Amino acid sequence: MRPHNRPTVFTLAATAAVFAGTVAPASAAPSETVTTTLREAIDALPVAVEDRTGYQRTAFKHWVDADADGCNTRQEVLIAEVIEPPAVSGRCTVSGGIWHSYYDNVDVQGARGLDIDHMVPLAEAWDSGASDWSAQERQDYANDLGDTRSLVAVNARENRSKADQDPNQWLPSDPGARCRYIEEWTVVKSRWGLSADPGEVTALTDLVAGCHDTRITYTPAR
Repeated sequence: MRPHNRPTVFTLAATAAVFAGTVAPASAAPSETVTTTLREAIDALPVAVEDRTGYQRTAFKHWVDADADGCNTRQEVLIAEVIEPPAVSGRCTVSGGIWHSYYDNVDVQGARGLDIDHMVPLAEAWDSGASDWSAQERQDYANDLGDTRSLVAVNARENRSKADQDPNQWLPSDPGARCRYIEEWTVVKSRWGLSADPGEVTALTDLVAGCHDTRITYTPAR
């Protein structure tokens, strides 16, 4: 499992000057950290029927430069998750590099083959409570660098297959990734106080039976 705090500085000397500074969470000041088990976290999710009335993707302003360091959220995630460093020029333009897409257990060469996936898609977040949030809260959610599980660089093919589906409808193509995936899904829903629909809860409960009941820690974002 990758660490829960995204690296804040790109450490290679060749690009240190470009990326000096701290990647600040886009969300509000953190609350008290929560530690629980994955199964307990699933059981604690509020259950509600989803409603997509009024959803527009533009309601979630994303890929902003929240910390004003010259890199937008997409670029911050690419830099943090790269396994073979890319060349970087100008205002965080990334070329080359290798990333590991854990959804399908594939190494991807070049950022063009990657999407930055919102672990819980924007439409799913809207359905699950974000429709009642302020525009700033939705922007904070869409650019959440405060927990590495919120955003993940993955093979574009996998992300587009997932679209806005929940774990009752879609899972990573690599079976070995599924326990990690439902853990990260549950953490994001818990972190942001989002509900789950009955089918989603059933799927999570069934899936977690085949996983180690790991302890999870997260900081509520709102």
